[in-house]
Amino acid sequence: MDDILLSDNVVECINNNLDYLLVLVPEIQYMIGFDQKHPHHHLDVWNHTLLALSLSQNDFDIRLCLLLHDIGKPFSYQEGEVRHFKGHAETSSKIARVVLKRLDYSSDYIEYICYLVLYHDTPITDDFIKNNRELAIKLYKIQYCDALAHNPLKLEKRKEYLDSVQKRLLMK
Repeated sequence: MDDILLSDNVVECINNNLDYLLVLVPEIQYMIGFDQKHPHHHLDVWNHTLLALSLSQNDFDIRLCLLLHDIGKPFSYQEGEVRHFKGHAETSSKIARVVLKRLDYSSDYIEYICYLVLYHDTPITDDFIKNNRELAIKLYKIQYCDALAHNPLKLEKRKEYLDSVQKRLLMK
């Protein structure tokens, strides 16, 4: 999996090795073709994930988090005129924990990745930046890729948020 996620063209490498990746992480199959039915999303969960990955720097932690950040969406949605995904970060973190244990990562690394998955949608506060600067930077990079993989017509508020976090990270 390391070679796939650290590839210069991560999406092409994932697509070329999807059968192998599905053996390692069979939970991905539920993301493929899962329609988000939400105006802030223009892609299904899998293609949203691939777009987020394509926007990432070549950093294994970030790419692993992006691969797993929405893995719980097919299991945690609320149906309605607009589909919502309350609790998807918690579900994604729980599934990520199972996946990472199966892949034999260390307990500390599993905690770290699951933390990032759990908080990938949580606003980054000034206190968090002050107390956990390196973690805040990593979380910002994940949120940046995730946000830009949303519907381009609905990005204004997300871009404002990202700009404010970036400024606060640079000031601290």
